[in-house]
Amino acid sequence: MLIVIGGLPGAGKTTLSRLVARRLGAVHVRIDTIEQAIVRSGLARRPLGPAGYVVGYALAEDHLRQGLTVIAESVNPMAITRDAWREVGVRAGVPVAEVEVTCSDQDEHRDRVTTRSTDIPDLRLPEWREVVERDYEPWDRDHITVDTAGQTPQASFETLMAHLKLHLE
Repeated sequence: MLIVIGGLPGAGKTTLSRLVARRLGAVHVRIDTIEQAIVRSGLARRPLGPAGYVVGYALAEDHLRQGLTVIAESVNPMAITRDAWREVGVRAGVPVAEVEVTCSDQDEHRDRVTTRSTDIPDLRLPEWREVVERDYEPWDRDHITVDTAGQTPQASFETLMAHLKLHLE
């Protein structure tokens, strides 16, 4: 199965992705990690354009073809990237669950964005202004939405797992 997790920075994507990957024994493909590795290689500078996503699509498809479940995590801000992830699953012949992680409490979201740290060396996290001004197209098809506002990561994880179970039935 391919589980595509998207949403604005600071909404809780990485936390949920890690919890799901751990529970399912899945591969976690994180676009931030890929993009920062490309930057560190000296081959490119930010903004990278589609490079990180294209590498992510290839890695995800390769893992899916090996019979592994993949959690593909990125902001996934546009219909074109969402369509591309879905096509990865179609080509690999696996079900695809699309998940949008949100934080509907603006104060809580701002606090997360302004106080968090990164585990990716040299990755500059976006400032709150960059998050709210980011181009982010509304989702135009059915998908799972997990609102992490006011919840513990464990509660959000349990909500997501319940949705994924229904998605597979």
